[in-house]
Amino acid sequence: MISAWRFQPGPVTRILLPWIGMAILVSAGHGRSEACTLSPDHAGLIFPVERVDPAWTCRLQTIIQNHTTESKLGPIRTALSEPLYRHLLDHPPFTADVIRRLHLGRYRSEARGPGRFWGDDGAGTKGIVELVYEDPTSRIYFLEGTHEGRLFPHVTGKAVVFLRTGVLRDENSDEATDSILVAYTKLDNRFLSGLISLLHPLVSGIVTSRLQKGVETVDRLGVVMRLDPERVMAELTNPPALPGHHVAFLKQALRGRQNSDKGSLDGSSIP
Repeated sequence: MISAWRFQPGPVTRILLPWIGMAILVSAGHGRSEACTLSPDHAGLIFPVERVDPAWTCRLQTIIQNHTTESKLGPIRTALSEPLYRHLLDHPPFTADVIRRLHLGRYRSEARGPGRFWGDDGAGTKGIVELVYEDPTSRIYFLEGTHEGRLFPHVTGKAVVFLRTGVLRDENSDEATDSILVAYTKLDNRFLSGLISLLHPLVSGIVTSRLQKGVETVDRLGVVMRLDPERVMAELTNPPALPGHHVAFLKQALRGRQNSDKGSLDGSSIP
């Protein structure tokens, strides 16, 4: 009887096999990334998706192409200058602290790595937000989280949010920031996703309301900073202490706004 041939790896082969396996996985991953593409057009806005890290492309494409809901919000105007708006956008934990201290909301946030944050809006929605891409006018975010509500006790899902911002002057010649958000949401629960024709208005309404609530809260923060900077400064100095560099930046921005207002009233220009 002829026995079946069996491969007996030698010492060198045993060392190389794991590396060969890793190479196959990496090359397969590159192949999938190259096969995945993102449309630059989202709700009529063009985003530089070609600059997105290829490692993200397939993850975003899956959500966008198989989304449960698509929402567009804006433009929404916030009473914040571009530097202040970007600083608050870049540092969610600090922004959430300021919002809570001024009693504008119950937001909480924690840093979980570079460009990665955990957040809780205090109204049933919490999860992880990751910054995928940014430039002076555009941002792309990946979100993964849960929503607790009366109708659906526990819903999990993922989302891709495209953000476009623009700077302008309002009717009082104060600098303001306009925001437009386009969000694609994909529920993890197949049963709920299968009821899309029935659930779309509800789920879309939840997503839109959460996005709108966040932007409008930031706008209310900007209004308070503009109308009552002394109160904001006082809250910033109350214990527990907030990060010093954030407080210093915000105080400088508020002082700059006060000086700008005085200059406008005096008819003199700001150097």
